[in-house]
Amino acid sequence: MNKSFSNTRIMVEGALMIALATILSMIKVFEMPFGGSVTLLSMMPIILMSFRHGTRWGVLTAFVHSVLQLVLGFNNVGYCATLLSQIGCILLDYILAFTALGLADAIGKPFKNRLVGIIVGTAVVCLLRFVCSWLSGILIWGSYQSYYEWAANMPLWLYSLVYNGNFMLPETAITIVGTVFMVKGASRLFERQSA
Repeated sequence: MNKSFSNTRIMVEGALMIALATILSMIKVFEMPFGGSVTLLSMMPIILMSFRHGTRWGVLTAFVHSVLQLVLGFNNVGYCATLLSQIGCILLDYILAFTALGLADAIGKPFKNRLVGIIVGTAVVCLLRFVCSWLSGILIWGSYQSYYEWAANMPLWLYSLVYNGNFMLPETAITIVGTVFMVKGASRLFERQSA
């Protein structure tokens, strides 16, 4: 097969995965009052792209998805008081958090059992996204802690852990379970595509 045709096919597939992830991100199962939500498998299309086409295409697709998520959620950046916090919000809440999803294949590749590799890769990239949200909660959004009675007198790192854990843990669990069902039901989707 012609390499440029193959690259075009992969780019089209990446665009479809970004579109699907964007649509799924709008289907919110649960939403936190100051940002963050549990969606209907919105991370899975980007993770699937990584497993199908490797880390390079996975990261590129995830980066484009992160920019689109930033554009769609840009009003959140306006809540940041300083230019430095705005830059931090852009990086931690969007660019780094969503681009990390493209690393799933690199993390899962060392495992001989493909299903185990897919589960571990999915779990770790979700954890990386959680770490970005947790750091953002400490460095940028800590002032919102005072809005919650339950967070009074709580260390900032713990407040961010609890707040972000409330949506990222269910989001991760849904993504892992959805991925396992998809691998079991349609394993061909997760097969590595040759360029």
